[in-house]
Amino acid sequence: MGRTPKPGSDIGKAYEKYSDMLYRIALLEIRNHEDAMDAVQDVFLKYMQKNVLFSSEEHEKAWFIRSTINRCRDIYRKNSVRNHEDISEMENLVASESVSDETKEVLWAVEQLPEKLRSVVVLHYLEGLSVEMTAKSLKISSSAVKMRLSRGREMLKDILEKEEFNV
Repeated sequence: MGRTPKPGSDIGKAYEKYSDMLYRIALLEIRNHEDAMDAVQDVFLKYMQKNVLFSSEEHEKAWFIRSTINRCRDIYRKNSVRNHEDISEMENLVASESVSDETKEVLWAVEQLPEKLRSVVVLHYLEGLSVEMTAKSLKISSSAVKMRLSRGREMLKDILEKEEFNV
């Protein structure tokens, strides 16, 4: 049996505030729509059951991001045991109906990055987190974030040039 949510908490507000961002992060991590939805649902269930107290809004956001990434890794490990076929749904990351070819090319290139670099690039550039917030979310140093961003940009450039995209 789960615990009741802490007094004064509003799961609806937290869901409205973070669910879209967490879904995009989950989709990039595990590249499967259903598993990404499950991961986000699991994180909010954990939030309700654990009665987590946050010192600030930044702390809350970092907790949601870190919990989502951890849950995605758990799902990925579980799915890698049973021969699970990944599908690419990167177009879902963009809210508008008409996605430019350039955006599709860049999202495809981001998807090609190694997981360590992809996580940092997604959180910083696609989700707009600061270097410090990205570091806190991933539990790495700010200098590691900066280095991974640099390496990620270089790899993206190489990937796009190799594929002869005009970005």
